[in-house]
Formats: sequence, C-alpha cells, structure tokens
Amino acid sequence: MLNRIMKRGQRKIPKSDTNDFGFVQQGNRNSGSVSTSNVVVNHASRAGPPLAVANSGGAAVSAAQPSGTVEVLPIFRDVPVSERQNLFLRKLQICCFQFDFSDTLKMAREKEIKRQTLAELVDFIQSGSGKITESNQEEMIRMISVNIFRCLPPASHENTGSENVDPEEEDPYLDPAWPHLQLVYELLLRYVVSSDTDTKIAKRYIDHSFVLKLLDLFDSEDPREREYLKTILHRIYGKFMVHRPFIRKAINNIFYRFIYETERHSGIGELLEVLGSIINGFALPMKEEHKLFLVRALIPLHKPKPISVYHQQLSYCITQFVEKDYKLSDTVIRGLLKYWPVTNCQKEVLFLGELEEVLEATQPAEFQRCMVPLFRQIARCLNSSHFQVAERALFMWNNDHIVNLITQNRSVILPIIFEALENNIQSHWNPAVHGLTVNVRKMFMEMDIELFKECQRQYTAKQAKAKEVEERRELTWQRLAAAAAQGG
Repeated sequence: MLNRIMKRGQRKIPKSDTNDFGFVQQGNRNSGSVSTSNVVVNHASRAGPPLAVANSGGAAVSAAQPSGTVEVLPIFRDVPVSERQNLFLRKLQICCFQFDFSDTLKMAREKEIKRQTLAELVDFIQSGSGKITESNQEEMIRMISVNIFRCLPPASHENTGSENVDPEEEDPYLDPAWPHLQLVYELLLRYVVSSDTDTKIAKRYIDHSFVLKLLDLFDSEDPREREYLKTILHRIYGKFMVHRPFIRKAINNIFYRFIYETERHSGIGELLEVLGSIINGFALPMKEEHKLFLVRALIPLHKPKPISVYHQQLSYCITQFVEKDYKLSDTVIRGLLKYWPVTNCQKEVLFLGELEEVLEATQPAEFQRCMVPLFRQIARCLNSSHFQVAERALFMWNNDHIVNLITQNRSVILPIIFEALENNIQSHWNPAVHGLTVNVRKMFMEMDIELFKECQRQYTAKQAKAKEVEERRELTWQRLAAAAAQGG
C-alpha cells in the first residue's frame, strides 16, 4: 500500500515535462547534450529542471541531468544472482540518458558507458540468465520508448524544397545516434523473441499505443532502422495475437494516407515485406476483411509515382493473394488495368512484369472474364514507341502457361492484337521488337492457320477501307480549295 501511494505521488508531474511513459523525451537532434523537456519549436536547446521518475520499488530515480555524469556499474556476472534484478534496473536508468550525436567528441565517455551498458542488457536478455521481473519489464519498455520514440529529422525533400527528386537517387540518411539506437532495437527484439517473455505480461507494456508509435518510426530515412523495425513488427505480430487486427488496420491507415494524401513515406517497402509474410499465413477460405484490404489498399498502391521503390514487395503481396485464392485474379488484373500508367514507360514495364506473375497463377475461367480489356491494353503496349515496353509485352509469349491460356482463347485474342502485330512488323523502329513480333505472329499462324487468314483478310479490308476514306477526305479538301480559289 505504501509503495502504491509513493508511486501515485511521483506520477504527479506536469504533462508538458514528461512523455507518455514518465521519462524525459529526447530533444531535437541539434539540441544540447541532454534534453529534459519536450521539444518546443525554436527552443529545442532549452532544458527544464531535472525530473524524478518513480521506479518499481517506489524510490525516486533521478532522470537525465544535463551536467551530471553517467555512473559505471559492475557487470552482471560480478554480482550475486539475488542482486542482478536491481542491477538490471540501475542499468536501465543509465540508458535513459540522451546525448547529442551531432558532436562526436561531446560527452564521449558517457556515450561509451551507455553503449556498453546497452550491450550488457542485450547479452543478459539473450543469455536467459534470469527471468526479468514484471516491474523491470515495464521499466525496460519505458527505457526503450525514451530512446526510440523521438522526432524524426525532416525528410531530404523538405530540407531542399524539391518535390521532383527520385527517391531511388537520394542518398540514404544515416542517423548519427545509430550506435545506441541499434542496441536499443536489439534489446527490444531479444525481449520479444525470448521464450522467457510471457505475452500476458508483455502485452501490458507492448500495447496499442506502443505499436502505433513503432509504426510511425517506419518513416525514418535510415534504412538500418527500418530493417530492425520490420523484423520487430513481424515478431510482435507473430507473438501477440491480440494485436494482429490492430496492426493490420494501422498499416492500412498508413497506406491510405500515403496513397491519397502525401505520396511520401520511407517505409512502404518494409511494411509490404511484413504483409507478405502475413498474407502467406492467411487461412482459407479468405476472410472478407482481407479481400477488402487487397481492393482498397494494395491495388491502389499502384497509383503513387514512387512505386518503383516498393514495387517488388507490392508485387509479391499481390501474387500471394492470387496464389491463395485464384478467384481473385480477375479483381487484381482489372485493378492493374485501372491504374495502368499512360505516360510513364518505366512504370509500365513494372506493371507488365507484375501482370505476367499474376497470369501465371490465373485459371482459365478467371482469364476469360478479363481477357478482352487485358489484351486491348497489351495491344497498346505492343505498339509502344518505347522499345522496353513493347519488348516486355512480347516476352509474355515466352511463358508456357500464358501461351496455353492464349491458345485456348485464340479466337477472341488474335483479332484484338492482330493489327498491333502487323503495325509492328511494318513500321516499328526497333529491330529487337520487330524480330519478337515476327516470332509471335508465326506462333499464331501455327496455332490456327484458318483463324490467322481470316484476321489477315479483315485487316486488309480495314486498311483498304481506311485508305478509301482518306482518299475521299483528300478529294473533298481539294474541291473546297478549288471553290475558294474561284470565289476569291
């Protein structure tokens, strides 16, 4: 009872001075060596008075002091087993100190002490030397939160004001605080995957608020951080079943904002990698919720300009859906056609590659539902003046499964693409495209010579009619010109 009263007394701290976990938040990246207050615009270097945080034993533990020193504590194996939990707590408190990494020489000794302390905590969790008490688990999650939940620096396009920079050409930002951040992430990962971690207890601290803040960090420009976040989120999803619907919904919301508002996010690829594993584990028959996710989030992800950054992961997720439930192939193909690029040839090449993967998992019945609009689009690709687009479309005839589908429905498909094939043979500027077109034309001729001749006859008649219309138009203009000359 006394401990509860003391804890309540210590929690009465102004909200403006503490974060959600009761610890001092990290300040701006360019602030002083230790920040003890929330970030305030234009006043990031100001530090408030030192705070006291209640630990599990009810005693007040001094938070990070701007002018204080970090104490060197003994290593775990040098103390009796009975004292290790208390030592673990003291090490956690040291790791709550925040430092300015913009100056590598500033407080170098204290930084190294914290780095070594973090490494010892990681080893302690990984070795399974002793089960961590519930109160220490709470303090550990608080320490992790203090270190990783921070204001991310402005994105490079925000600094330069340029909106047209290709994300693939930007140099990745590397966080100078990574020597500490990496160990904090490693500690969290080891805690989540540890067999000693009881999910019934851990879910009290790794709650929805924690997961949401973790997802916000996926917008970090540091690829090393996003890689850790991806692994940790995947492990949390696997271990904490209670969080699964919430995680899926939260990722949904990130995608919606990216698609319809910002078109700027650094971690879409990593989130899609996590989803690829999640989709792979979906049970059959597939829930309606998952199908809606495909239609409302994954397919519209083809719309944003920076799709090339995450297309490989997106294509994998889409293909997983079709392989799980082949009836979705019609929905997926029509979705691709809806967002098919008009002027972006590189994006069009990506779409053609993904289309081939989807068609490989498509069954004849679903293929027949969408083949007419599909091959109208492929015919436009065949006649593209960009040789890579035309070449990629022609490469589909190298896929045996797709050729079988085309052969079964040749009476519908050949009349749609025959004109495109003939135009390529007559006038396409690229020799490789010309050669591939000749091969495809020959393939259709061998499939059904009678159908080929009928298409050729219709094409010849259409060309003759078009020529006749053109001659009439030209004759009309000549008559108008002559009449105007006589009248003038």
